[in-house]
Amino acid sequence: MDVTTQFEGERPRLVALATRVLGDRDEAEDVVQQAWLRLDRTDRAGTGIDNLAAWLTTVTTRLCLDRLRARVPVPEEELEPGETAPDPAEEVALAETVGVALQVVLDRLSPRERVAFVLHDSFGFEFGVVASVLATSETAARKLASRARAKVAQPAAEDPLADWEVVDAFMAAARGGDLARLLTLLAPGAGVTADDAAVLAGTPSRIDGREAVAAFFDGSAHAALAVHVDGRPGYAWFHRGEARVVFDFDVADGRVRGIVFRAEPGLLGRVARRTTVTPAASHASEEQEPGPTGPGRDGEDPR
Repeated sequence: MDVTTQFEGERPRLVALATRVLGDRDEAEDVVQQAWLRLDRTDRAGTGIDNLAAWLTTVTTRLCLDRLRARVPVPEEELEPGETAPDPAEEVALAETVGVALQVVLDRLSPRERVAFVLHDSFGFEFGVVASVLATSETAARKLASRARAKVAQPAAEDPLADWEVVDAFMAAARGGDLARLLTLLAPGAGVTADDAAVLAGTPSRIDGREAVAAFFDGSAHAALAVHVDGRPGYAWFHRGEARVVFDFDVADGRVRGIVFRAEPGLLGRVARRTTVTPAASHASEEQEPGPTGPGRDGEDPR
């Protein structure tokens, strides 16, 4: 089997790995393509690779690590730990219940913590492999994964950043057309309602059910900007510098339970732009002109 065929067989796994590490499928596909270019150069140079799957995993993960470090230009405080007995918690696999919370909290892990956690807890690689990828000791790899696991397992109620991170993750998924992630970010029974002023501005009056809400937001929200809504994290559709429709989120346990489109003048006057936004949702789009019937489903927002 030639190297191209072998690589294509590994591509889906590599994309899944890079997507989990980076939190962005498009960027993940770029990284996997970089890995292919390195493989092609290595193959042309006649350098033998004993285990292609392991080689590709290492190269792909290190490319992801480089990108994560570029996002976080601060000291990581990840010095080699001393030889200590393993924490028993390191042997406990994190349950699948992290779901959405995992993707949200990953944005706050340091690059090396994130790689160690994803490789070991999400993809089941042994710590020896994790250590090799990170060019560190197995003890250090265990320490990194343990720190990451503790952060991921922290209850949302104890984390004051959880709500705004969930809101930002939801809006990033909406803009990116990531329907699967929208569905995971929505709680069962989630719905959308609107006040009379928002309906007059062109929003739907009601959307019932997680699937319908996800479908409505899928691929949209390009004109929405992050705001504070009476102290809560939200988004708003702006026109010529003024908030016109607010998306008021109800978040609990790491998921969106409901969204209310609001446009009553009293609320709009209290809306304040929010500058703290997670990396995935940081690129606010250009403001758009409303269509003839105001903001609605066909791209003039409020989505």
